[in-house]
Amino acid sequence: MRLLMCTDSYPPQLNGVSVITALTVAGLRARGWECTVVAPAYPRGTRTALAVPADVPVLSVPSVAWPPYPDLRLSLVTAVRLRRVIDDVRPDVVHSATEFLIGRSAKRAAQAAGVPWCTSYHTDFVRYTASYGLPWLRRAVAAWIGRFHADAARVFTPSAPSRDDLRRLGVRDIELWGRSIDHTRFHPAHRSAALRAQLGLGEAFTFLHVGRLAPEKDVALLLRAFRALQQTMPDSAVRLVVAGSGPSEAGLRDLAGPHVQFLGAVDRERDLPALYASSDAFVYASATETLGLVVLEAMASGLPVVAAPAGGVADYLEAGVNGLAYPAGDVDACRAAMSRLVGDAPLRTRLQAGARRTAESRSWERELERLDASYREIVARQLRTPEDAPIYGEEPVEDGLPAVLRFGEGARALPKRGEVIAQERHGLRGH
Repeated sequence: MRLLMCTDSYPPQLNGVSVITALTVAGLRARGWECTVVAPAYPRGTRTALAVPADVPVLSVPSVAWPPYPDLRLSLVTAVRLRRVIDDVRPDVVHSATEFLIGRSAKRAAQAAGVPWCTSYHTDFVRYTASYGLPWLRRAVAAWIGRFHADAARVFTPSAPSRDDLRRLGVRDIELWGRSIDHTRFHPAHRSAALRAQLGLGEAFTFLHVGRLAPEKDVALLLRAFRALQQTMPDSAVRLVVAGSGPSEAGLRDLAGPHVQFLGAVDRERDLPALYASSDAFVYASATETLGLVVLEAMASGLPVVAAPAGGVADYLEAGVNGLAYPAGDVDACRAAMSRLVGDAPLRTRLQAGARRTAESRSWERELERLDASYREIVARQLRTPEDAPIYGEEPVEDGLPAVLRFGEGARALPKRGEVIAQERHGLRGH
């Protein structure tokens, strides 16, 4: 089976969408799928904090940063060019992981070729309008999201709240998928006294926040709650470590008080598991998550969580079982929950065990098996008769997308026509 994954966010960019997309491609590749990724080209020298499979070709599309949000790349690609890629790769499924330029061009190209087209709904752009001071755009953004996903053979989204949002926009074929974590990579066993010493944490109770530093994450709330907490504690009794980068970083550094450390982007494979496990609790303020992957990573690492039960986080945050909840936007309630964790060791122990159990119940391998089966069901549904088969171009393609962005020695270029398929398709192909 062949998959063409089209995404406006992919490593070396680090965020929830790029992580899930890269893990999906790697997992399907390990199951025998032939995967090709179309993603933005990032500035030369951009450091990656996430490993990607070296044997998956990544076709890099020229892109520029969007000034209001530089982490968002505006890719210079058309449906015509992506149709040429489809003609060369001949995928069984085209998947748009994002709704922006690459994702939308992939939609038009897949529909023109008659290839089954799926989408992911990872990001709650409708609620982002309030975070960025643009509430008047809410209806327009909602309509745009609804129109994009309504034509998909299936939409994959990770939480019941995000599924319900899509249904209200008129989207029907929705599958809850991606609500899982690699609970062997993120594990309490990675706790490191050496790392705590390196960070100068000593015996202080250490709260951790991991994520992009952007308005929708509301990290400023955590800084205010932590400062209020410090006023009730002996000096140096508590610490707050902030891992991640983004457009709000400079302002958050200015807002932060003493005993707050900003680490910038942390290597997800090499350093992040130990950072989680070496902390004492995880704090989170975002109310716009469709999943909140970092919250699950923290739970897998045995950390009790203090978070607002909003969006996708509400699906698995159980107050008194694996963490403590506070109303979104309530600084004092967040401070009170943090204070309660610091002062109640038996509660922490109980929540640590509950957090780990939550993560262990969400197997990433099982989710990959479900995705494989879902793709195959979609393909079989479309290819009921020979007339339903995709229509690929007959003329050779002289110019595909520019260069392959290589992440390791094994990365390969886009196959030439004739090297891709040596036989005609008759129903479903095996691995």
